[in-house]
Amino acid sequence: MAMIKVDHLTFSYPGSYDAVFEDVSFQIDTDWKLGFIGRNGRGKTTFLQLLLGNYAYSGRIEAPVRFDYFPYSVEDPTACTRDVLEAICPQAAAWELERELGFLQVESAVLLQPFYTLSNGEQTKALLSALFLNEGHFLLIDEPTNHLDRAARKLVASYLKRKKGFILVSHDRAFLDGCVDHILSINRTDIEVQSGNFSSWMENFERQQSFEQVQNERLKKDMARLKEAARRSEAWSYKAETAKKGVTSAGLKPDKGYVGHKAAKVMKRAKATEARQQQAAAEKATLLQNAETAASLKLSPLLFHADRLAAFRDVTVCYGTREICSHTSFEVTQGARIALEGKNGSGKSSLLKLILGEAIPHTGTVSVASGLMISYVPQDTSGLCGLLSDYAKERQIDESLLKAILRKMDFSRVQFEKDMADFSGGQKKKVLIAGSLCQRAHLYIWDEPLNFIDVYSRMQIEALLQSFSPTMLFVEHDRVFQQNIATQTVVL
Repeated sequence: MAMIKVDHLTFSYPGSYDAVFEDVSFQIDTDWKLGFIGRNGRGKTTFLQLLLGNYAYSGRIEAPVRFDYFPYSVEDPTACTRDVLEAICPQAAAWELERELGFLQVESAVLLQPFYTLSNGEQTKALLSALFLNEGHFLLIDEPTNHLDRAARKLVASYLKRKKGFILVSHDRAFLDGCVDHILSINRTDIEVQSGNFSSWMENFERQQSFEQVQNERLKKDMARLKEAARRSEAWSYKAETAKKGVTSAGLKPDKGYVGHKAAKVMKRAKATEARQQQAAAEKATLLQNAETAASLKLSPLLFHADRLAAFRDVTVCYGTREICSHTSFEVTQGARIALEGKNGSGKSSLLKLILGEAIPHTGTVSVASGLMISYVPQDTSGLCGLLSDYAKERQIDESLLKAILRKMDFSRVQFEKDMADFSGGQKKKVLIAGSLCQRAHLYIWDEPLNFIDVYSRMQIEALLQSFSPTMLFVEHDRVFQQNIATQTVVL
């Protein structure tokens, strides 16, 4: 058993006033299957880069293993896939590589193809299979599910469950539950390591927060009671001091010795009360420091004058001689939340773009109701750059509303002054979702909206859609989200 030890790690980006990590210490076993979780922008990818030695930091990281990173950057995508993979794991035999690909249901014939001709899902599986053949290495896997459909996610989770020695960054709850045995979580004030999968970690976290909430309420009541006791003592002291200088109701002078003795006892009690107040305040300050907030979001969907908003009749998308999603027929009706489900390359995004009016070669009929207002969240975030204020102006959405929604989605105010190009993948996706929520529309079309989005924000979005019931057509491979949101599923 070997340990990776992190001692008093502190790191902040050059020119930034905010520390990403401050005096962090923990250790992990190199045999563990670690799920790495935390809200967007907390520093998960940054920590992986620190392990790789790509940034300077203070403190110490001791690692008896070599780290490999996924996504792996392929220098020449035109090279033969076998050559690409053999360069990653030069010690592995050819049969071992074919065996690993077989575990992931990738045909060995892809080894003869140029790497760029593989689908995104095939590339992910091929690279993971090669990286795991580097014996004695510890793999850092950063968001592998973003190019995997539901069936592929289940397959890769089963593959990872057979392996050991990796950190996996993912926000897919079912995927994490299927393959990890420990959780490394970046909380608001610390980093925590816990045995179990995501569901057991979440259960323990919520139980701890509930306990601290009860403690917090008890201390609030105690502090109010102590404050009232202090007020009564102060009033008595004032009254006693006044009495020492006057006369009693019988016309006699008061016994100053008795009054002074009683005042001393009250003073002693007051000091004890003050000490208890301070102790309660100090104890209260330690509670709920890691509590995660996910304020309720709002949406104002428009009601369309007809029940049918759009329809596909015997639609087949054509790319050259290749036909996909052959003879697809379904309707988008008022209030429906339709999930498009299918393997990568089955034409899900193409159908969404046809409703949006893009010129994609197809047969059959796509009809969209006249006057239909659509709000669209695309898959790709790579074009996001510049300030949020410019983004709002270009899309004619309310800047104040956009920022208010992002604040509820765990954006700090300092993010509003940064170039969106420097946002994390999850933060960029939140900008697109927040922009859509600012728009009043009859139909919301979202193409894989949850890529990179943290778990709390996923649950926050789920609650929003369940509360306001907009008409939706969406693609999303997060099984839990689809089960909670979809009223209808169209399988391609």
